[in-house]
Amino acid sequence: MKRLLLGSVTLLALPVAAYANCPGITVADMQGVAPGTFPQQYDLAEFQGAAGCSMEFSENPAIADLNGQIRGNPDLPALAERLPEEPLVVVPYDSVGKYGGTLDALSNATEAGTSDFLSTRHVNLVRYSDDLETIVPNIAKSWQWNDDYTQLTFTLRKGHKWSDGQPFTSADVKFWYDNLALDPKVIEKPKDYVLVAGERMTVDTPDDVTVVFNLPAPKPGLLAHFATHFGQGFQPKHFLGQFHPDVNPDADTMAQDLGFADGYEVIKAYFGNSDWTDTPTPQLNSPDKVAKMPADTMPTLESYILIRDTTEGRHYVANPYFHMVDTTGQQLPYINEQDEVYANDQEVRLLKLVNGEADYKTQSLQLSDAPLLLENQEKGDYTIHLKPKIAMHAVSFNVTSADEEKRKVFGDLRFRQAMSIAINREELNATAYFGEGEIQQYTGFSPVPDYIDAKWKTFATEFDPDGAKALLDEVGVVDSDGDGFRDLPNGQPLVLNLQFATQGIAGQVVELIGQHWSNAGIKTTVKEITPDEYRSAQSSNQLDVGLWEKGQPVGIILGNNELWVPPFENYFAHRTGMLWAEWVDSGGSSGVEPPDYVKQLIDDINTLQSTPAGTDEFKALANRLVENMTGNLLFIGTALTPDPIYHRNALKNFVEFKTASYEYYRTYPYRAQQWWFDE
Repeated sequence: MKRLLLGSVTLLALPVAAYANCPGITVADMQGVAPGTFPQQYDLAEFQGAAGCSMEFSENPAIADLNGQIRGNPDLPALAERLPEEPLVVVPYDSVGKYGGTLDALSNATEAGTSDFLSTRHVNLVRYSDDLETIVPNIAKSWQWNDDYTQLTFTLRKGHKWSDGQPFTSADVKFWYDNLALDPKVIEKPKDYVLVAGERMTVDTPDDVTVVFNLPAPKPGLLAHFATHFGQGFQPKHFLGQFHPDVNPDADTMAQDLGFADGYEVIKAYFGNSDWTDTPTPQLNSPDKVAKMPADTMPTLESYILIRDTTEGRHYVANPYFHMVDTTGQQLPYINEQDEVYANDQEVRLLKLVNGEADYKTQSLQLSDAPLLLENQEKGDYTIHLKPKIAMHAVSFNVTSADEEKRKVFGDLRFRQAMSIAINREELNATAYFGEGEIQQYTGFSPVPDYIDAKWKTFATEFDPDGAKALLDEVGVVDSDGDGFRDLPNGQPLVLNLQFATQGIAGQVVELIGQHWSNAGIKTTVKEITPDEYRSAQSSNQLDVGLWEKGQPVGIILGNNELWVPPFENYFAHRTGMLWAEWVDSGGSSGVEPPDYVKQLIDDINTLQSTPAGTDEFKALANRLVENMTGNLLFIGTALTPDPIYHRNALKNFVEFKTASYEYYRTYPYRAQQWWFDE
């Protein structure tokens, strides 16, 4: 070992071998390298220091061919020019992977049952680690709150690039916020998570890598929103901005040259009219114009970019500018391509899974599917994990039904309580959930925090058929024509049409609940429909009964109030009170005025989001939210259950998930970018 003399300071020169390429450490074998600041990942300089190495980067040998399939992309520069100056170093779970292959996925249809697949390539400013407790950097290199949670500052990665090679900077975050999220011509109504108690934030960009969110009131849950939500806090200004009139004065002229009415129409062709990330691309939206447009899809920061979009499915190739590398310097992702096939029939999907025709699946799989999937694991060369869910199957009644007589009945708490205690949850658990469920009422919070009064977890969950019938009698829902089924108070027949989609609830669960209600004298019909049909009926106030999963953990609720404000969730999930929502959105000029307890819910959730967690005030607000939500049975719970998670055995670095849940955005905490195929 040599000594280097610098003035009066003596430095020990490390052996040349210590500065060789970095060791291929894994979560399973860290090889003595100390963990980084955040679990299972490092910034480049942090890793090189911890491992005593100088990283040499390498790329997928097929990357130039993959790039050639991305319409509009130029030829690739060297890898060093494509990576950020500080790429994110990802520690693989079990092994350093090999390049190649295509990930096969199953979804229901465009915008239906697709979040599972979307999450395999998803990125946002930050994410939750797989412990579901620790928020870690992703697109952002770091972040910092001020003392009172009214200013959140992100530092981005210098030299980060979009999938077309253009710089990604703070301007892309500000463009997303100012010109998309808050522009009513793009998104008609701002989402709660871009607001604080209904008020907008401001975004400052002092330089290319610094983004400052200035909040009008504290909202510490904003960070958790970016860690869990599909809505990304950035969009490509260089691409979409050329069609936005506030960014480019020639936007409309450019759009008209492409055959569109104006720039906004082009933005919607690429971005949709919401923040949902799998709206059809111009390949489906504007097939007659797509050849004239700049690209088939807009540039991305995700691990894969779309190259084909049809009514049968979609196909993706690896993003040649992706910002992650493994511990040996290989640019991620390992898998070359992704292919998504649509199959709207549950039996067809199950058959494909049994035959090993997909590599990963959990969305739309229900516990009732587990026996078939478990029985065929060896034959299909796949593995099934049963993991607990966060959301539960829940029921709601359309309290603002267009049928005035039904609205009166559904709006009566006694009716909703009768329908809750008419459900035999023990039978439901034994038959549909194989005894694996934990019977529980819906409270809004899932899991229920220990500071919530325990009585609400079991409120109106007892099976009491006589009590249910007595309550129905009180409401005036009685058998007035002697046909054996109860009628509305005005004598008209009462038939509950139970329409459901297997993406949101198992058919066996719906059938059992329908039978329990029939036993109480309420006539029911059961019909399976597609997720699109279900959502359309729900949004147009046509459903009698809502049937879907529901529930969120506290951390997510603190960044998004949608479970507590009419219609009590977004378009893709379980909603009720559509006309209450119209009244709230219109400031009372249209729709139906909600009762006082609903107005209290709105006030309390906004206050809760700005109240320090763990304080007495916070706990009191949380308990009042549960009392108003659960005590009024807007949503009726069943049981918390596990669901299947499927993966083919050839897919490596697949770790067991902590939950089978949408709430942390499916695979996002489990780093699908480091999956690879051993075959």
